[in-house]
Amino acid sequence: MSSLAEYFAMNRPKPRYSFGDRVEGTYKGIPYVGTAYTDNMRNETEGPMVSIALDLPMKIDESCLTHIRVKYKDIKGLRQ
Repeated sequence: MSSLAEYFAMNRPKPRYSFGDRVEGTYKGIPYVGTAYTDNMRNETEGPMVSIALDLPMKIDESCLTHIRVKYKDIKGLRQ
């Protein structure tokens, strides 16, 4: 039987973004720019997601968000 480290290395997706990578994209139709700080998969249902610290707060309904979790398809690397 293999160790847990070997199991997770074989069965979990590899991260695409590193801590501190600058990213942009859209979240619920609102464009954003921010810094990626976590790229992981909490469970099989959600799939891999990236946590992003936003440069500017985003107002959705009545709440202001400074951090969001998005799927890979909602992210683009920051333009050079």
